[in-house]
Amino acid sequence: MPLVAHNQLPSFKRLQDEGIKVLTPVTAQHQDIRELHIGLLNMMPDAALSATERQFFRLIGESNPIAQFYVHPFTLDEIPRSEKASEYIAQYYETFDDIKEMGLDALIITGANVSGPELSNQAFWKPLIEVFDWAWSNVTSTLCSCLATHAVMEFRYAQKRTPQEEKTWGVFPHHVVIKEHKKQHPLIKDINTRFDVPHSRWNVVTAKQFKQKNLKVLVKSDEGMVHLATSPDGFRHVLFQGHPEYDTISLLKEYKREVLLFQQGKLKHYPPFPKHYLGVFEKAILKEYRFYCEKNMQQGQDFTLNAEQREFPEKLIRQNIDITWHDTAVEVVGNWMGLIYQITHNDRHLPFMDSVDPNNPLNL
Repeated sequence: MPLVAHNQLPSFKRLQDEGIKVLTPVTAQHQDIRELHIGLLNMMPDAALSATERQFFRLIGESNPIAQFYVHPFTLDEIPRSEKASEYIAQYYETFDDIKEMGLDALIITGANVSGPELSNQAFWKPLIEVFDWAWSNVTSTLCSCLATHAVMEFRYAQKRTPQEEKTWGVFPHHVVIKEHKKQHPLIKDINTRFDVPHSRWNVVTAKQFKQKNLKVLVKSDEGMVHLATSPDGFRHVLFQGHPEYDTISLLKEYKREVLLFQQGKLKHYPPFPKHYLGVFEKAILKEYRFYCEKNMQQGQDFTLNAEQREFPEKLIRQNIDITWHDTAVEVVGNWMGLIYQITHNDRHLPFMDSVDPNNPLNL
């Protein structure tokens, strides 16, 4: 939460010059302090639906020990669901109509699993654009994850993602981009200048594409791929191309899923290891399991029917995996929440306080 410069102490001016948010007493007196209401548009498939909820709820809940957050999950009817998942959504989720009626201060939009690079032919494309358009007029800031970032880059900034020959998959070192900006953006204030981020995607929007539309690139990998960027105004859209919300074992679960698809004959090739994620011991165990799988498949063994097949060694692996990204993810989301708190209107149907310029909400 911001400091209040209640006297002429020189340190207040010094901190302000460093980019620390310092309020005048007049501004502080007119600032409405209340709970924040955050929408979570969860587009993930059934198997990852509740896990994705927990991941984003965790980031929100850990971001500030004082403020109160109400998180409102909802989804799109056009995303196929099983009967069980549909019952779960009907019991615990809200509808988009409910969301629009009550209003939000902030919105998070998750990724989704789709086949192929084209997004505009997906059944959820038009409903997703409707959510984006509504949020632009009614919500202080929208945070997008992975595919949601690719979607907004395409329909609002005319920058389509391109498929890659190999999947970007693993945990990659990143650094804060400082030299390209006159001063540090408040979203990356006080975070580590170098940190890891998980990625898992077949498609990419390049740094050149972000810059062509004057979006602000804040975090890149050491290889130059963009992880964190914002809309040109600096805040209305906050864009993640990676997955900082991932749990320690999220990539292991994805690897296991692809191994099972290979066993069922749905993948031609055995999946490679996620990069920079597993240690020597873990890789040795998984290589042994791969040898077992391929040997039995060569002998014509049906993994879908054999009750005695060897179990995937998840329990041996998961206890030794390190998480090297979560603390920075919490800091970035905490900065995002703090900035929303400072500029959102007391009326949840209005995105900004009366004094805030929507084209430059952070006065950058």
